Amino acid sequence: MQTNNWLLAIDRLSTWIGKAFAWLIIALMLLVVVEVFKRYAINAPTAWVFDASNMMYGTLFMMCGAYTLSQNGHVRGDFFYGSAKPRTQATLDLLLYVLFFIPGVIALTWAGWTYAADSLAIREQTFNADPLPLYPFKAVIPVAGAIVLLQGLAEIARCVICLQTGAWPERIKDAEEIDVVEQQLAASTYVDEDARRQAIESAKNIDEAAHQRAQQMTQGGKHE
Repeated sequence: MQTNNWLLAIDRLSTWIGKAFAWLIIALMLLVVVEVFKRYAINAPTAWVFDASNMMYGTLFMMCGAYTLSQNGHVRGDFFYGSAKPRTQATLDLLLYVLFFIPGVIALTWAGWTYAADSLAIREQTFNADPLPLYPFKAVIPVAGAIVLLQGLAEIARCVICLQTGAWPERIKDAEEIDVVEQQLAASTYVDEDARRQAIESAKNIDEAAHQRAQQMTQGGKHE
């Protein structure tokens, strides 16, 4: 129970960080819209926008990595993994985490720290007419690496628990695709009420079937 509380606490931290930095999407969209207007409507382009947009997107990508990992949302070859028993899944995950994930993320964090320190030492800037400081962006690399590493350690602990119990431990669930589909259909003005109801019901049935399959796999793992 104590271990599970620690795992959920790490999940909550990763989720909070991911959702906080997800607001960069709004800022990035506004930045691009304003730049497009200035460039094509009033012929007054801004030199630093391209670099700023790259840094904002890079920050978003890196700082949301732990959140995606906490939601088990990274892409995997599901043709075998999805049909495997929980203990088999945990064995595969544990091997991949130990052989590839941990060394790779530690190398990223260490190299990122050196990279950011060198950039700060020379007060590195972008190369354009209106230069932007680069060292704050490069400082994101080791920070993001450390957060992903922490979440990765939580996932390794989940693998160990699954190997012991035969079932995956609980994790914090966020909004799922079915929730988004239901919201979009409910607000749509392009389909009538009957078609909307049928589409939502069909989507729920598909989602429920997937959940039942996952539960059957979990129960099968418990009886191994």
